[in-house]
Amino acid sequence: MKIEKILKHYRIEAGKHFRLKDHDPADTAGLNSEFKPQARDLLTKGVEQLAGLQDMLAAQDRWALLLIFQAMDAAGKDSTIKHVMSGVNPQGVQVTSFKAPSPEEQDHDFLWRTAKHFPERGDIGIFNRSYYEEALVVRVHPELLAKEKLPSKLVTKAIWRDRFEDINAVERYLTRNGIVVVKFFLHVSKKEQKRRFLERLERPDKNWKFSTADVKERAFWNAYQDAYEDMIRHTAKEHAPWYVVPADNKWFTRLVVAAAIVDTLKSLKLTYPKIDAAQRAELEAARKQLLAE
Repeated sequence: MKIEKILKHYRIEAGKHFRLKDHDPADTAGLNSEFKPQARDLLTKGVEQLAGLQDMLAAQDRWALLLIFQAMDAAGKDSTIKHVMSGVNPQGVQVTSFKAPSPEEQDHDFLWRTAKHFPERGDIGIFNRSYYEEALVVRVHPELLAKEKLPSKLVTKAIWRDRFEDINAVERYLTRNGIVVVKFFLHVSKKEQKRRFLERLERPDKNWKFSTADVKERAFWNAYQDAYEDMIRHTAKEHAPWYVVPADNKWFTRLVVAAAIVDTLKSLKLTYPKIDAAQRAELEAARKQLLAE
């Protein structure tokens, strides 16, 4: 089975009619648990492909890739990034996790803190959460918007529409400058989130992952689901697609994410730089000099 063939089921390029309830967090594209060993092999191959493509991305030094991960707590963002990016050269990857904004960040526009971390040409940038938090947690908790000290006349019912427009403009800007944007929403169910929270409480090696704030946020589950749906509806574009990835089964989540990244890099038709006759002559001269020692 080629995982690339099922990517289209999770890729959202036009969000106008997107409904989150049409996407099952436990979906595995018809593959059952017996497929897990094969999935591990496919993931290994995907990681190997990704390493080779990353090498060409760096050597060509024309494109950059920005991967954005959004999800509810315990959906598996950290572990997905860890497993999928396990084979790449760390010198060419920058992972940035965005927590609650600092006072300095709140004194700037909502895109300021993320813009500083856009990847350089030849690199892969990964945002573990991103500027999309400004239309998610800030939308669910209006008191956070008040802390941003916006002029009151700018805080209207249209603020979320305005922010989606700003985000779309930035992502269009990035793609026009050779920074490819791919976004992942790891879609976990409330039932599976509860199971993972309990596991964190019961296993000493996972206690450090647990926060009481995570449980409190479960009370806002429906509000978050509505916010995510609206976000994808307004920001899924052909040039900056969302992948709504089922996240109840981590083996399948990692497989889809790895395949999507590989598919994106392949679409760039990356190649190693070709050298001209003068450069080839220089290499030959250097080879002869080394052999003559």
